Amino acid sequence: MTAKKPSFDVIAIGESLRDVFYLLHEASVSCSLHTERCLLCLEYAEKIPVQHIVKVHAAGNSANAAVGSARLGLKSALVSWVGKDAAGQEIQFALETEGVDQKYVLVDEKSSTSEATLLIFKGERTQLVHFEPRTYVLPKLPSTRCIYYSAMGNKHQAFDKMLVAELKKRPETKFSFQPGTTHVRAGLSAIKALIRQSWLFILNKDEAHHLLPDGDRTIHNLCENFYHLGAKIVVITDGVKGAFAFDGKTHWHMPIFPGDAFERTGAGDSFATAVTCALLKNLDLPEALRWGAANSWSVVKQVGPQAGLLTESAMNKVLKAHSKYNARIISV
Repeated sequence: MTAKKPSFDVIAIGESLRDVFYLLHEASVSCSLHTERCLLCLEYAEKIPVQHIVKVHAAGNSANAAVGSARLGLKSALVSWVGKDAAGQEIQFALETEGVDQKYVLVDEKSSTSEATLLIFKGERTQLVHFEPRTYVLPKLPSTRCIYYSAMGNKHQAFDKMLVAELKKRPETKFSFQPGTTHVRAGLSAIKALIRQSWLFILNKDEAHHLLPDGDRTIHNLCENFYHLGAKIVVITDGVKGAFAFDGKTHWHMPIFPGDAFERTGAGDSFATAVTCALLKNLDLPEALRWGAANSWSVVKQVGPQAGLLTESAMNKVLKAHSKYNARIISV
């Protein structure tokens, strides 16, 4: 008897936000001597001219993943929470327009839609995020090849436990975990159970060091530690230095594709989404890393996390144009 085809390829889970980008030209950056700590400085109690405003109605790590998966030809859905307000309606409409199933987007009758304000200056962003208070409940999910979990608002720990229990009931379902800020700030012990269930665990270098703070760890050591915590594949991104991956046997390094970045919001989301989708398309890890590099290369050329997300045909063109950039095996 032929097994029934899953209802979805990817179900992304996480808090949705409306992102509002303000592009500034009257500001300054002050960096401390011999450190990487820099401050965005604005004139206090002044009216600061804004060069341009961009709104992304269905944003947030998981919404970005759902949209990115749909553009790459996978059938995706989003489990999320919005307020009973205009912003919530805009999120649902934007998802529908992108071909993302939004029947599992839950309307919170008591709270508004969460929102992020992003100040963009010289290609970098300062992000002000407000998560509305929620009581997170996991809805009954249909069958899916992959569950993709990322940023949540505060007080999500009970939800995390519900999700772990659900994953244990679905051993055939792959779990891609890209921890959000509240996950990382909660510390390693709070997310160990999620890491243990992960088919793909992907985060950036700063987040990895925050979770594993003991000593001056190399990126290979970070990868191996997360692997030994149970993740089947670990990917750590490191900005312009590219991405590093470990599958229990081989360490890989994927360089970024060359080109200028206009604005970097969504670079990590687009990378994680494309790697997930490529692996679901049964491509090997080195090629999946190339997909991640291509998607993030495209996203950082535009404002916001979604404008540059590639379709599958566009992905093939970008990969062909950058055929000499490949993941390589690195020795430890």
